[in-house]
Amino acid sequence: MSTRNPWRPTRRRLTDTLLAAIVPVAACSLALSGLTTWVRAGQAGSPARISVPSGWVFLPYGNSTETAAFFDVANLGGADDRLVEVTSPAARGDITLSRHLATRSGTAYKAGLSSATVPAGGELTMSSHGVDVTLRAGAGWRTGDLVPFTLRFEHSGTVETVAVVIRPGDRAL
Repeated sequence: MSTRNPWRPTRRRLTDTLLAAIVPVAACSLALSGLTTWVRAGQAGSPARISVPSGWVFLPYGNSTETAAFFDVANLGGADDRLVEVTSPAARGDITLSRHLATRSGTAYKAGLSSATVPAGGELTMSSHGVDVTLRAGAGWRTGDLVPFTLRFEHSGTVETVAVVIRPGDRAL
Protein backbone atom coordinates (compact mmCIF):
# COMPACT_ATOMS: atom_id res chain seq x y z
CA MET A 1 0.00 0.00 0.00
CA SER A 2 1.19 3.41 -0.81
CA THR A 3 0.50 6.37 1.43
CA ARG A 4 -0.68 9.33 -0.37
CA ASN A 5 -0.35 12.86 0.95
CA PRO A 6 -3.78 14.42 0.55
CA TRP A 7 -2.43 17.97 0.51
CA ARG A 8 -0.83 19.12 -2.69
CA PRO A 9 0.33 22.68 -3.26
CA THR A 10 -1.79 23.85 -6.10
CA ARG A 11 -1.66 27.30 -7.59
CA ARG A 12 -5.09 28.14 -6.09
CA ARG A 13 -4.10 27.03 -2.57
CA LEU A 14 -0.87 29.04 -2.68
CA THR A 15 -2.73 32.16 -3.88
CA ASP A 16 -5.35 31.86 -1.10
CA THR A 17 -2.64 31.40 1.54
CA LEU A 18 -0.70 34.42 0.28
CA LEU A 19 -3.82 36.62 0.25
CA ALA A 20 -4.75 35.52 3.77
CA ALA A 21 -1.29 36.51 5.01
CA ILE A 22 -1.12 39.87 3.19
CA VAL A 23 -4.12 41.47 4.94
CA PRO A 24 -2.80 41.26 8.56
CA VAL A 25 0.76 42.12 7.44
CA ALA A 26 -0.54 45.22 5.60
CA ALA A 27 -2.68 46.29 8.60
CA CYS A 28 0.26 45.92 10.99
CA SER A 29 2.55 47.84 8.62
CA LEU A 30 0.06 50.68 8.35
CA ALA A 31 -0.39 50.85 12.14
CA LEU A 32 3.37 50.79 12.70
CA SER A 33 3.99 53.58 10.20
CA GLY A 34 1.29 55.70 11.85
CA LEU A 35 2.77 55.18 15.31
CA THR A 36 6.26 55.94 14.00
CA THR A 37 5.03 59.23 12.53
CA TRP A 38 3.32 60.11 15.82
CA VAL A 39 6.50 59.38 17.81
CA ARG A 40 8.69 61.38 15.42
CA ALA A 41 6.29 64.33 15.67
CA GLY A 42 7.02 64.36 19.41
CA GLN A 43 3.46 63.63 20.54
CA ALA A 44 3.82 60.06 21.81
CA GLY A 45 3.73 60.07 25.55
CA SER A 46 4.70 63.72 25.87
CA PRO A 47 3.32 65.21 29.08
CA ALA A 48 1.30 68.40 29.28
CA ARG A 49 3.45 71.54 29.02
CA ILE A 50 1.51 74.50 30.37
CA SER A 51 2.20 78.13 29.50
CA VAL A 52 0.27 81.17 30.75
CA PRO A 53 1.31 84.01 28.43
CA SER A 54 -1.22 86.60 29.58
CA GLY A 55 -3.66 87.43 32.35
CA TRP A 56 -5.85 90.32 33.36
CA VAL A 57 -8.18 91.14 36.22
CA PHE A 58 -11.06 93.62 36.23
CA LEU A 59 -10.88 96.64 38.49
CA PRO A 60 -13.93 96.38 40.79
CA TYR A 61 -16.68 98.89 40.15
CA GLY A 62 -17.98 101.25 42.84
CA ASN A 63 -17.93 99.91 46.41
CA SER A 64 -17.85 96.27 45.32
CA THR A 65 -14.71 94.22 45.84
CA GLU A 66 -15.88 91.17 43.85
CA THR A 67 -14.23 90.89 40.48
CA ALA A 68 -12.99 88.40 37.91
CA ALA A 69 -9.60 87.40 36.55
CA PHE A 70 -8.92 85.84 33.16
CA PHE A 71 -5.96 83.93 31.76
CA ASP A 72 -4.90 82.53 28.41
CA VAL A 73 -3.59 79.04 29.21
CA ALA A 74 -1.77 77.09 26.48
CA ASN A 75 -0.89 73.39 26.58
CA LEU A 76 2.06 72.68 24.28
CA GLY A 77 2.26 69.02 25.33
CA GLY A 78 0.68 65.82 24.11
CA ALA A 79 -1.61 65.12 27.10
CA ASP A 80 -4.63 66.96 28.51
CA ASP A 81 -4.30 68.74 31.84
CA ARG A 82 -6.76 70.40 34.20
CA LEU A 83 -6.62 73.70 36.06
CA VAL A 84 -7.72 72.75 39.57
CA GLU A 85 -6.92 75.77 41.75
CA VAL A 86 -6.04 79.47 41.56
CA THR A 87 -4.54 81.41 44.46
CA SER A 88 -3.23 84.94 44.96
CA PRO A 89 -1.62 86.59 47.98
CA ALA A 90 -3.08 89.91 46.79
CA ALA A 91 -6.72 88.80 46.84
CA ARG A 92 -9.02 88.63 49.85
CA GLY A 93 -11.01 85.52 50.71
CA ASP A 94 -11.73 82.54 48.51
CA ILE A 95 -10.85 82.37 44.83
CA THR A 96 -13.06 80.10 42.72
CA LEU A 97 -13.22 78.87 39.16
CA SER A 98 -16.59 79.56 37.57
CA ARG A 99 -18.42 79.31 34.26
CA HIS A 100 -21.06 81.67 32.92
CA LEU A 101 -24.07 79.90 31.43
CA ALA A 102 -27.48 80.89 30.09
CA THR A 103 -30.91 79.42 30.71
CA ARG A 104 -33.38 78.68 27.89
CA SER A 105 -34.94 82.07 28.48
CA GLY A 106 -31.55 83.75 28.03
CA THR A 107 -30.94 84.62 31.67
CA ALA A 108 -27.26 84.39 32.58
CA TYR A 109 -25.97 82.76 35.73
CA LYS A 110 -22.64 81.72 37.20
CA ALA A 111 -21.84 78.12 38.20
CA GLY A 112 -18.82 77.02 40.22
CA LEU A 113 -16.29 74.65 38.65
CA SER A 114 -13.99 72.18 40.34
CA SER A 115 -11.60 72.26 37.36
CA ALA A 116 -11.18 73.44 33.77
CA THR A 117 -9.64 71.25 31.06
CA VAL A 118 -6.70 72.44 28.99
CA PRO A 119 -6.62 70.11 25.96
CA ALA A 120 -3.40 68.63 24.57
CA GLY A 121 -2.00 70.93 21.92
CA GLY A 122 -4.77 73.45 22.64
CA GLU A 123 -5.67 76.24 24.98
CA LEU A 124 -8.13 77.44 27.57
CA THR A 125 -9.06 81.05 26.88
CA MET A 126 -10.98 82.52 29.78
CA SER A 127 -13.65 85.14 29.15
CA SER A 128 -16.60 86.85 30.79
CA HIS A 129 -18.83 84.58 28.69
CA GLY A 130 -17.16 81.31 29.69
CA VAL A 131 -14.65 80.18 32.31
CA ASP A 132 -13.19 82.78 34.67
CA VAL A 133 -11.70 83.18 38.15
CA THR A 134 -13.91 84.89 40.73
CA LEU A 135 -12.20 86.72 43.60
CA ARG A 136 -12.34 89.69 45.93
CA ALA A 137 -9.89 92.46 45.09
CA GLY A 138 -7.20 93.50 47.48
CA ALA A 139 -7.16 97.01 48.90
CA GLY A 140 -6.04 99.85 46.66
CA TRP A 141 -5.92 98.11 43.27
CA ARG A 142 -5.52 100.58 40.41
CA THR A 143 -5.52 100.26 36.65
CA GLY A 144 -2.12 98.99 35.49
CA ASP A 145 -1.22 97.20 38.75
CA LEU A 146 0.22 93.69 38.41
CA VAL A 147 -1.45 91.07 40.61
CA PRO A 148 0.46 87.82 41.28
CA PHE A 149 -1.39 84.50 40.82
CA THR A 150 -0.50 80.84 41.18
CA LEU A 151 -2.36 78.43 38.90
CA ARG A 152 -2.24 74.78 39.99
CA PHE A 153 -2.70 72.05 37.39
CA GLU A 154 -3.51 68.39 37.98
CA HIS A 155 -0.43 67.06 36.15
CA SER A 156 1.86 70.04 35.50
CA GLY A 157 2.02 71.39 39.04
CA THR A 158 1.98 75.14 39.63
CA VAL A 159 2.57 78.05 37.30
CA GLU A 160 3.33 81.51 38.69
CA THR A 161 1.98 84.41 36.64
CA VAL A 162 0.71 87.97 36.94
CA ALA A 163 -2.47 89.63 35.74
CA VAL A 164 -2.71 93.31 34.89
CA VAL A 165 -5.59 95.26 36.42
CA ILE A 166 -7.83 96.76 33.72
CA ARG A 167 -11.22 98.45 33.61
CA PRO A 168 -14.06 96.28 32.31
CA GLY A 169 -14.44 97.01 28.60
CA ASP A 170 -10.77 97.93 28.07
CA ARG A 171 -10.11 94.47 26.62
CA ALA A 172 -12.44 92.69 24.24
CA LEU A 173 -13.35 89.31 25.76
